[in-house]
Amino acid sequence: MIARKYSKFVFLSVLLGLAVSAGPAVAQAPVQDSSYKIGPNDILNIFVWKEADLTRDVTVMPDGKITYPLIGEITAQGMTASELKKVITDKLQSFVTAPEVTVIVKESRSQVVYTIGKLMKPGPYPLAPGMTVMQALSAAGGFAEWADPKNILIIRKEGGKETHLRFNYKEFTSGENLQQNILLKPGDTIVVP
Repeated sequence: MIARKYSKFVFLSVLLGLAVSAGPAVAQAPVQDSSYKIGPNDILNIFVWKEADLTRDVTVMPDGKITYPLIGEITAQGMTASELKKVITDKLQSFVTAPEVTVIVKESRSQVVYTIGKLMKPGPYPLAPGMTVMQALSAAGGFAEWADPKNILIIRKEGGKETHLRFNYKEFTSGENLQQNILLKPGDTIVVP
């Protein structure tokens, strides 16, 4: 009897631990997409073969630059990992014989969408390639009690201007107005009243 209660306690403790740790993930695993554009706050792993002093993780600063030994500041924002690899390789030529450089986006922190309002798990989420409004709502755990799924608002900032886009979950799920399930962009905010 005591062993049975203990096993229930252990099971519930593990289940609670999993539930608590399943919160929104802001950082994304290493990015494999070769078209991914590096942005502020991304963490890059720069590896130079046979040069341990030049191998390191660097964080892209808010101004889009990284600081790297021997080279100084390099603008990384807007580049792919391959483009940045070429820039670093070219600049290291003066200091290292035939440098073999590898650049990996270790954590994507610039490609984020935000969900707020009456959702089960509101918060920032990594923007997966091709992510739509419905997918972001799913990542946020769906609607909380008293949510108004007919009046969802997507706030997008582009070129210094703020655009408001509407999304009606009820219409979309009934097969109407399907084009409103737009592809999200970095920095979009989904508001569920």
